Amino acid sequence: MVVVLTVLALIAVGCGGQDDGGGEGGDGGATATEEPAGDGEEAATTGETESITVLLPNPSAVNVFNLCAAMGEGYLAEEGIEVTVEAVDGSGPVLQAMVAGQAEIGLPGPGPILNARARGEEVRMFYNSFAQSLFGLVAPDDSEIETVDDLEGHTIGVGTAEGAEVSYARGILADAGMEEDTDYEFLPVGDGGQATAAFQRGDIVAYSAAISDMAIIEARGLPLREITPEEFLAFFGNGYAAMADFMEENPDLIEGFAQAMLRGNEWALDNKEGTLEHCAEINPEEGADTELTAVLYDAITARSQPLGEEPVGAFPVEGWEAWEQNLLDSGELDEPVDDLNAAYTNEFVESGS
Repeated sequence: MVVVLTVLALIAVGCGGQDDGGGEGGDGGATATEEPAGDGEEAATTGETESITVLLPNPSAVNVFNLCAAMGEGYLAEEGIEVTVEAVDGSGPVLQAMVAGQAEIGLPGPGPILNARARGEEVRMFYNSFAQSLFGLVAPDDSEIETVDDLEGHTIGVGTAEGAEVSYARGILADAGMEEDTDYEFLPVGDGGQATAAFQRGDIVAYSAAISDMAIIEARGLPLREITPEEFLAFFGNGYAAMADFMEENPDLIEGFAQAMLRGNEWALDNKEGTLEHCAEINPEEGADTELTAVLYDAITARSQPLGEEPVGAFPVEGWEAWEQNLLDSGELDEPVDDLNAAYTNEFVESGS
């Protein structure tokens, strides 16, 4: 059983005080089994909505700034989609819940996706929410740890035992010729604030950190040094995913969700203040620290945009090949997955271009 740590929001879709019926008022949604409408007026013809649960690997709303904007600006409502957002502790529980039918859409990392597919779980990514690496290996700026090689014989902190940051760090250390539990060990210490305490206690000498964790740690007064090898900074991060059978049965819903994320991304990049207000509606506790959320927004939006010619939301083939090789090198995968292309699709983000 997956324990839900934080229920972030249950929204009545649409703008300006619509009720939970989702269909009354100016932006009521089309049914999710119809072709997604291009604007709110067309979507308002039926007043029907499809309710889904979106599961996140941590409770930060700023991490999903595009989702905040898509919800707050009514883009999901215009696609006929009503969303409940929940958070669990890491990509592993996200995938467990999806496999168990407890969530229609999740935001796992690519490493856990490939591990799940190797176990025969037909989960597939359809929107690349972070085109650049969300993770990095960091150490306190005043420590003796200056390179990955310096980590031999030490304990490295991770947020959770099954998070995407574990796969990421394990691949970096394997590339440096180190083996887990022989040359180093991981210690789950929680997210940024808890990691700060673990550094101060001396429990860990380095941390496999998400960008949001780095911002939190530094905001708590602990300057960091990033020791991530440059080639590993190009690995893309978490993306929206669904079970393959759900995608096949609900292509209009998946396309509508992806198109709402694209619109949310575009709006959010032009409206920092408004985006943070929407995120605060989803996670008021996080939103109360306006100084931190402003820093998080800057860091996370920068890592979400493609470096090359790939469209926003699309997955690069070479990125998946790099992730698979990373997992093979680290021993997380015994052999290549049967069909790497089946782990993702770009059709839903490209359909609106």
